[in-house]
Amino acid sequence: MASGKTVIVTGASQGIGAAIVQAFLDRGYNVVATSRSVSKAGFTASSNLALVDGDIGQATTAEKVAKTAVDKFGSIHHLVNNAGIFSAKPFTDYTADDFHRLIATNVAGFIFITQLAVKQMLSQGNGGSVTTITASLADNPIAGLPASIPMITKGGLNAITASLASEYAKQNIRFNAVAPGTVETPLHKDTPGDFMKTLSPMGTVSDAKDIADAVIYLTEARHVTGEVLHVDGGAHVGRW
Repeated sequence: MASGKTVIVTGASQGIGAAIVQAFLDRGYNVVATSRSVSKAGFTASSNLALVDGDIGQATTAEKVAKTAVDKFGSIHHLVNNAGIFSAKPFTDYTADDFHRLIATNVAGFIFITQLAVKQMLSQGNGGSVTTITASLADNPIAGLPASIPMITKGGLNAITASLASEYAKQNIRFNAVAPGTVETPLHKDTPGDFMKTLSPMGTVSDAKDIADAVIYLTEARHVTGEVLHVDGGAHVGRW
């Protein structure tokens, strides 16, 4: 158990994010959970859980989250960049507004909070980790699920994970990613289950706990950095 360690979780109000928050609480971590409306999401703030509402794509939200972690718990040891939005449509149907929203949440939402978390970890001097949720589709596109513009962001997050793993290895700050395939979450509430099962070789759909388990592993695996862990029933391997 990692009692006393502090982790920030973005996109924490439902689905994968909520499962990640619960998994860390169950393991004795202090958690700062943030999303646009996390205070209405069913969690109750406590001595080891702080809730921060706000759009993670805004630098001011990231500042508020980092400050809350330090003020309440005195430290930041780990960060989970889970906040993300996704939409599937033909390439030529994406609008400028779609693009800007994807960049704001998926990329700016990563950069602002990660910079602040890394600065705090450096000042503490005892390392830490950043784990980011990306997507199996970034490695193995599926013709029946066109998502080209979202995958610019997810592929970029895989790339920066590798870059930062190298940049901060000597400071013992680890950077990893979890790349889910199809996951049973509110995001897919209108997606037919039979279709979702066709999107992995194993013909299975993950649940949020499967992704949370992978995040916990990478957070605590002290020799693993620069890794993209696919939790996708084998989809990243190729055709099936």
